Formats: sequence, C-alpha cells, structure tokens
Amino acid sequence: MRTPYAPDVVRVLPADEIEARAGDLAEVLLDVVAGGASVSFLAGLSAEDARGFFERTAAEARAGRRILLAAFAGPRLMGTVQLLLDTPPNQPHRAELAKLLVHRDGRRQGFATSLLCAVEKEARGRGRTLLTLDTMAGGAADRLYQRLGYVRVGEIPDYALFPEGGAPGPTAIFYKRL
Repeated sequence: MRTPYAPDVVRVLPADEIEARAGDLAEVLLDVVAGGASVSFLAGLSAEDARGFFERTAAEARAGRRILLAAFAGPRLMGTVQLLLDTPPNQPHRAELAKLLVHRDGRRQGFATSLLCAVEKEARGRGRTLLTLDTMAGGAADRLYQRLGYVRVGEIPDYALFPEGGAPGPTAIFYKRL
C-alpha cells in the first residue's frame, strides 16, 4: 500500500544544496526512469550517472543558467522541475521547462501541479513571459500540461528513444504565456 503524501514545500534549491542533495535527486530520477518516463535517460541508468546529472545541474545553477525547484513531503524530496534560462540574445523573455520528475510514491497527489505553479511564478519573477517544453506524446505529462493551460502545438515523430526497448517515439511541443 502506498503512503499518502502531499507537497508541504516547493522551493528553489541553490547550487550548494543541489550538490548536497544529489543522492536524493538521483533517487527520484532513477525511480522516474524505472517507471518508464521518457526524460532523456534510458533504462539501466546508474546511480552514479544520475548523481552526475545533478552535479552538472548544480554547476549550471551556480552559473545562473538554470534553476531547480524541489517539492518536499516533510523531509522527503518527492519531485523536481528545472527552468532553463540560458536562451539566445533575442529570446530574453523565454525560458524552457525541463525534467519535471515526481517519484512514483508521490504521483496523483499534487506534486507536479505544485511544481509547475511554483516554476511559473519563478519564471515571471525573472521577467520570463513565455515557457516552452517538450514531453513524450500521449503520456501523463502530456495530459497534465494541457490541463494546466499549456498549448500543445504539435508532435515531432521519432524524437527520442523510449527508456525501455529503445524504440523511437514522438514528443509533443508546448508553450504557455505567463
């Protein structure tokens, strides 16, 4: 039986805390990939590679190129989302959403919605008025983004390999004006 959780806190993690919590963040990523989510990693992702991803994320956060927000249920880190700020000079108004990850123990309990509301607020606070993203077409995230007002502009076929089996699958492209 699953233990019910609810998001207590959603907040930005500074680079030092991303490094300190790299193991917790990696645990969420490993669970999401094991659950079949297409988030740029394939099945069999090692804990070392997952930690390395978040160590690189910390370096990007330190340089001001990305922001990582985390959702907690008590002391447990349950989910995360990233705001990519490193856009070309002619797109200072835009940011990209990436790596919306929620541990399977926290699914359907408001973590993803809380993370998206918080990242939108963070983007607005930084003068970003347009968010863009892509996600596996037809998946739970595809439906979530539409429910939260993101506009689905289409699909690109054979965009990325599915985590299990490695067959190419489509991605859906979204935007939202803030």
